[in-house]
Amino acid sequence: MPIIHSLLDTDLYKFTMWQAMLHRHPQTQAEYRFACRNATAYPLADLVDEVNAELDHLCSLRFTPDELAYLASLRYIKSDFIDFLRLFQFQRNFIRVQATPEGGLRIEALGPQVHVMGFEIHVLAIVNELYFRRLAQPGTLEEGRRRLQAKITQLRALRDEPTLAHPFELSDFGLRRRFSEPWHREVVTTLTREVPQWFKGTSSVLLAKELNIVPIGTMAHEYLQSFQALGVRLRDFQKAALEDWVQEYRGDLGIALTDTVGMHAFLQDFDLYFAKLFDGLRHDSGDPFDWGDQALAHYRKLRINPHTKRLVFSDGLNIDKALELWRYFAPHIQLGFGIGTNLTNDVGLQPLNIVMKLVRANGQPVAKISDTPGKTLCDDETYLAYLRQVFGIADPIV
Repeated sequence: MPIIHSLLDTDLYKFTMWQAMLHRHPQTQAEYRFACRNATAYPLADLVDEVNAELDHLCSLRFTPDELAYLASLRYIKSDFIDFLRLFQFQRNFIRVQATPEGGLRIEALGPQVHVMGFEIHVLAIVNELYFRRLAQPGTLEEGRRRLQAKITQLRALRDEPTLAHPFELSDFGLRRRFSEPWHREVVTTLTREVPQWFKGTSSVLLAKELNIVPIGTMAHEYLQSFQALGVRLRDFQKAALEDWVQEYRGDLGIALTDTVGMHAFLQDFDLYFAKLFDGLRHDSGDPFDWGDQALAHYRKLRINPHTKRLVFSDGLNIDKALELWRYFAPHIQLGFGIGTNLTNDVGLQPLNIVMKLVRANGQPVAKISDTPGKTLCDDETYLAYLRQVFGIADPIV
């Protein structure tokens, strides 16, 4: 059975960014590139034929009337976007897969951004599942179920914790790094049934639809990075991206991502206007305690009551780390925790650390200068140095 059997089997923020780009920058050309950041048990190049076959199938899929009706029920999804999706089909000639001389995978999607930006999550889910099919042993899922039950036990223990100003709220962000589609479904179904007091939703649009839970997501780095190549002054790209988002969603989807060029540079642009319009901020790199302290200090400096805002943490979390952050910040501000790999690929095997990121838009390089140096992305050192200079970011110490 093909790994991807529905075009809804992707993260919500793919649709929200897709709609914003279709409405405001439909002419943008983009290039996305796959990368694996860690060592693998066997060469990923062994998967080339299977990945190609899965992409052939993906490019045969269309949105069904039932799926379109679900998307249309989300109040921030607009009718003309639904009309676009009714006609949409991935084009096979916009994506290619090859083995590298080093035994890795080279996957590139190149074409109109509104036609290629959707490949990312599907590609990552496909590579993950093909990889782990080869590593799985008879007891793998039993170990996964044991670990999942341990997480549920941890969450239920919160009943005995002292009451804090804001509750602990957990969501699934693990579609792209999941062990498999059936296991992902089992994890989310189990958490929805067993701990609904703390488990509040999923980034997977398909599972949200099927389980009648909340789909969660707003924006990713690619959205902000695109604005580095959309004709605005480079120093103003974050403000331009945030302003377009505000105009597109007018109060919905109000969590802003902070680390496209680092938290310090972000807060310089996140003035009183944006701080009042956005509901909160999302952490995705750097020390989360330091980041949260900076966010709290920024809101207080602007004389905004932090209790009216939300911090969302989503960088390599597990339950222990999420609970530690909750206990620290919950007396001061609303919180959300998006856990990915450690929910959907915690089965006793070493997970892959794979990404598929935007590297060029409109023929120009784009970059992410992460608060975690190893997550910085750019294949053009000259552009990266220029971006650092524009935002006053020091070169990392090697």
